[in-house]
Amino acid sequence: MARVTDPEQRTLYERVGGGAFFERLVEIFYDGVAADEVLAPLYPEYPDYRGARHRLALFLQQYWGGPTTYSDERGHPRLRMRHMPFVIGERERDHWLTHMTRAVDEAVAELAVDDAERGQLAAALHGYFGPSADHMRNQGLQQIIGPRP
Repeated sequence: MARVTDPEQRTLYERVGGGAFFERLVEIFYDGVAADEVLAPLYPEYPDYRGARHRLALFLQQYWGGPTTYSDERGHPRLRMRHMPFVIGERERDHWLTHMTRAVDEAVAELAVDDAERGQLAAALHGYFGPSADHMRNQGLQQIIGPRP
């Protein structure tokens, strides 16, 4: 997995102050998911999100340049494959992205950095989550890739 860095060669993980930021981000995100009638039932451990929170926090920490604990515990992320058993169409993607967008905005706003850095961090995170959410879709894809012959 590539390490995402800024021009000063500091990873985003370092720029946000480490794992606590990602734990907070995931906490805000799953608070939204728990109250979402579309997403909540999709989680196999519903209504207990401890496992999902743990896995997402570790994945994000690793992706953004932190420790490799996620891969140490679970192997290669294989995100699309791991999400294939769940129905993820436009509706689910949009609900997921709504909660993640809010979580990013809130978690970044809590950081003790200047406004320019805050904007850069938020842009990097939003820039990742939008395409990632769309990549997890496994329903309604004929609209994207076209019908099969």
